[in-house]
Amino acid sequence: MDKLREFFRQLPDQNIIQITLSNTRDAEKASKVKVRPVLIRGRMCYQETLYRGTQVFHTNLEREELEGRLTGYMEGLFRQAQISCACLEASVLVSRKGAVSIKAKKREGRPEAPDMSHDRSKRYILPEGEPVDFLVSLGVQTPEGKVVRAKYDKFRQINRYLEFIEDVLEKLPPGRTIRIVDFGCGKSYLTFGMYYYLNRIQGRDIRVTGLDLKADVIARCSRLAEELHYDGLRFRQGDISDYQDAEKVDMVVSLHACDKATDYALEKAVRWGADVILAVPCCQHELNGQIQCPELAPVLRYGVIRERMAALITDALRADLLEERGYDVQILEFIDMEHTPKNLMIRAVKSEAMRPGGSWAGKSASLARAMEFLHVDPALKELLYEEDHH
Repeated sequence: MDKLREFFRQLPDQNIIQITLSNTRDAEKASKVKVRPVLIRGRMCYQETLYRGTQVFHTNLEREELEGRLTGYMEGLFRQAQISCACLEASVLVSRKGAVSIKAKKREGRPEAPDMSHDRSKRYILPEGEPVDFLVSLGVQTPEGKVVRAKYDKFRQINRYLEFIEDVLEKLPPGRTIRIVDFGCGKSYLTFGMYYYLNRIQGRDIRVTGLDLKADVIARCSRLAEELHYDGLRFRQGDISDYQDAEKVDMVVSLHACDKATDYALEKAVRWGADVILAVPCCQHELNGQIQCPELAPVLRYGVIRERMAALITDALRADLLEERGYDVQILEFIDMEHTPKNLMIRAVKSEAMRPGGSWAGKSASLARAMEFLHVDPALKELLYEEDHH
């Protein structure tokens, strides 16, 4: 790591704009770290932002601390670093065997000055003030790039969604077309955002299919995709449970699909062996009608409490069942979806060795005990282990 340490030692002389460490070895310690210069009371230092689950931690570092901090992270926790400096762009990769690869190139044109304000405004993936074609067409931005006041929450939501995708970008297969299915795409603000980010910003070859039950919504989205020349984006009318038009899908998205529709989407993602799953469930009624637990009866007798607990338990069991099938799963806070207060996202990433399906009898005893304690039998379990019921 001497080469890496020397590279990091010289970085401050290149006028750092931002450093992003990703591709973590242990998401429980940190999923990502960002570093940028800040001025605090006229003194220059570096602010580290560490992301762990839904939590964010800030630490201010002196110049002499930066080299050791970055080197330590790359030795023990992260495999990838993206470095942006005023005159330099660089990437660092660390292989599983510890081999270090550094690629650096000079920036073209006028050097960019780093923003060192301590309380700077939020920097979005789709920045304010720069017109983005689909945002203008959907009425989120004016043609000049100004965010429409009434659509500012939608603008924030789209950017937050893209951050979730950015975090798992390295999990999507390189060097070939990426297949994505978006179940229950609705008006497709986020579908268009995903396509724009992956295709136009990241330059990935992608094919996205948006599926929804409403014919008028599908017709409107199809027209817009054609007008914007989003050639890899298409929309189809159909039901999630009946969708069959795919042999291999790399990423499955299911946002605000009601009740068991989320379970059908998750089941299909598992059957396809999707590398990434993003699901924001909605309207979880199933377990609310099933839960029978004498020990919790004093709590569950309050209707609104029972409903909320059932929804949380539903999502927790979905996450557990995905882990049983070989996914690394997080439940993250998301900005409220339109028309619903549900704001939890299930983000699942396929682990290096997917476990075989097998029968339910061989699965986690603790998970089975939890279901037995609550007297629940979730739809996703039935779908994933339906062979046990024939």
